[in-house]
Amino acid sequence: KIERYSVIRSGFIDKDSQEQFEIRTHKRLIDVLDPSQQTINALMKLNLPAGVDIEIKL
Repeated sequence: KIERYSVIRSGFIDKDSQEQFEIRTHKRLIDVLDPSQQTINALMKLNLPAGVDIEIKL
């Protein structure tokens, strides 16, 4: 998913002068069938870099 935003650079005139920004969102789904308690604990304790989130549904 890509969200694009255009912002006018000048606060008063020059509508033709705009800056473009975008936010890219990547999603991955992993389905773990019949997980053990050890697997769930390992997934909960994952050390992820900044900007990366994990959602675990039981």
